[in-house]
Amino acid sequence: MAVGAEPPVAVALIVSVDVSQSVDAARFGLQMEGIAEALEDPGVVAAMTSRPGGTLFAMVTWADRASLAVGWRRIASRADAVAAAAQVRATPRQTGEFTCVAQMFRTIAESVIPAMPVPAERIVVDVSGDGIDNCTDTDDLATEQAAVLASGATINGLPILVPGENDVVGAGAYRAPGYGLRATPLPQERVGLQQWFETHVVAGPNAFLLTAKGYSDFSRAIRRKFITEVSAYE
Repeated sequence: MAVGAEPPVAVALIVSVDVSQSVDAARFGLQMEGIAEALEDPGVVAAMTSRPGGTLFAMVTWADRASLAVGWRRIASRADAVAAAAQVRATPRQTGEFTCVAQMFRTIAESVIPAMPVPAERIVVDVSGDGIDNCTDTDDLATEQAAVLASGATINGLPILVPGENDVVGAGAYRAPGYGLRATPLPQERVGLQQWFETHVVAGPNAFLLTAKGYSDFSRAIRRKFITEVSAYE
């Protein structure tokens, strides 16, 4: 059901999904179906509905820009979860070339979190993706990340590890015009995507990272992650 001016919630969960050039139609489908299946999972539903008021849920998709694909919804019952899952499945694939993590952080800090319809004890931003930011130098990325943290949110990471494709990132990556105007702290060296997420994405109180071993593993990983994010600290 749509959220009205109703009681506060324990957790507001923003699921933020990479849909850049590396994410073809099949991969996009696996992500949307994985999120929808997680929302319908009995364990996830139990975690989201176990406390008074349920859980606030929203989904952002991002590439060159970030869009609020699923606006804020209160999940306080299985029916609410099923309705949210249906909306996720109906999300059209967003076009975009680059992986603009900083732009996504800016959108979340400036428009998504301020639009929360009720207060939450905890705000969790769940970022998944298969590459590094190739739009922004690292100083500006850190500034945008700090703005999300200043809103009271925790940022968790779910890097999607694709063997033979993103084993090494940061050197010779596909980059947008103007990227890297200042030196990056990850110059021509072997850096794993998990390490990059740990350095540039994950931050805030009790933040954590959980990897998906390829897109076929995304459903399992996001389901486990949702349960941990919503159930933690009770």
